[in-house]
Amino acid sequence: MTASPFKLYGYWRSSATWRVRIALQLKEIPYQYIPVNLVKDGGEQYKPEHQARNPMSQVPVLEWQQGSETRRLSQSMAIIEYLDETGPGPRLLPEDPLLRAQARMLAEHVNSGIQPLHNAIVQKRIRELVPADKSDARWAAEWISRGLLGLEGAVKPLAGRCCLGDSISLPDLFLAPQMYNARRFQVDLSLVPTLSRIEAFLAAQPAFLAAHADRQSDAPTKE
Repeated sequence: MTASPFKLYGYWRSSATWRVRIALQLKEIPYQYIPVNLVKDGGEQYKPEHQARNPMSQVPVLEWQQGSETRRLSQSMAIIEYLDETGPGPRLLPEDPLLRAQARMLAEHVNSGIQPLHNAIVQKRIRELVPADKSDARWAAEWISRGLLGLEGAVKPLAGRCCLGDSISLPDLFLAPQMYNARRFQVDLSLVPTLSRIEAFLAAQPAFLAAHADRQSDAPTKE
């Protein structure tokens, strides 16, 4: 069997890694998934071998060989755009300039406006600074709720079955993991009916099913 050209270093519940898994599945690009445990022993992302891949000590990292050179990309947006420009269809960024900008805009609502406010390192620091019971969870719930309400308003006039019309595009890859995180922190999703409807449609698509966090090899086994 020919080895996959791509290695994806990530963590099962990392929403950024999850977005890349969806892109790879949608485009039917073979890849080897290599877990990096963000929790065990203080976090494997801080070990020298991973910092050599990504000095930010984050996941995901996409790695492949090009001739004699090892190529790497980090940051989910950059990875997905690279796969979209170099890989097979379907295209995740529309050809039309306005639609393409709108796709990036909606994705950035999550990428810049929601997820960074509740990621693991932020929650860890909040626990250190405010050692009250569940202070980090309350912080996460507040900012996810605020962010999703804003995203609901931005998506509603543009949505069809998906965030931008009827075809799966870049923002859908960012929405699905964020809705999972919203449930983790018990956010009231009845306030975002458009996003909930889109998520239900995406959840039934094979690529989204295969990329789901709970289906990954490093996900904890449920009793």
